[in-house]
Amino acid sequence: MNLDFSLEEGKFLVKVAREAIKTWLKFRKKTPPPSWTPEKMKGKCGVFVTLNKADSHELRGCIGYPLPLKPLVEATIESAIEAATEDPRFEPVTLREFESNVVVEVSVLTPPKQIKASPVEYPKKITIGKDGLIVEKGPFKGLLLPQVAVEWNMDAEEFLSNCCLKAGLPPDAWLDKGTRVSKFQAVIFSEETPNGKVVKRSLERA
Repeated sequence: MNLDFSLEEGKFLVKVAREAIKTWLKFRKKTPPPSWTPEKMKGKCGVFVTLNKADSHELRGCIGYPLPLKPLVEATIESAIEAATEDPRFEPVTLREFESNVVVEVSVLTPPKQIKASPVEYPKKITIGKDGLIVEKGPFKGLLLPQVAVEWNMDAEEFLSNCCLKAGLPPDAWLDKGTRVSKFQAVIFSEETPNGKVVKRSLERA
């Protein structure tokens, strides 16, 4: 699946994610995909759902599927619920908090591709504002979405190092030939306010 998603399709995914979280927090029930789900959303695709605090823009939860293992709409529903309730870095989101101070962001991913180069050449193969990263070594694995590098003003080497840290590896582990580094792209749709206007995010630096 390519990343040719319209704003209307992005609004659909964000709405599905928000409704899935709301239903789970209210009734502890997983919502099925809407009966009017477009065919495009039934194709398998990687996706991450990110929750941010509306007042401070701090991360509140982020979980997803790096690989296209499930239909996009189903993966979005599952990722949304898990981002709100199972991210080990945070306490579960409450319904009151979710409705008043959490904005939902959905990132649809391309399949990751291993960077074919000598490790010292990796930074030249990474485009900040376009690429996300996956670092793998043995049982260790870390992923950072493309927006992370922009939001934290990282260059390519810093992005690689932080992805290693996310994996539980030393920051320079990307230079080890035994470390696999892959990149992917994403199209990102985000609410501006809780349950508010949905926009397609541009990651260009100001």
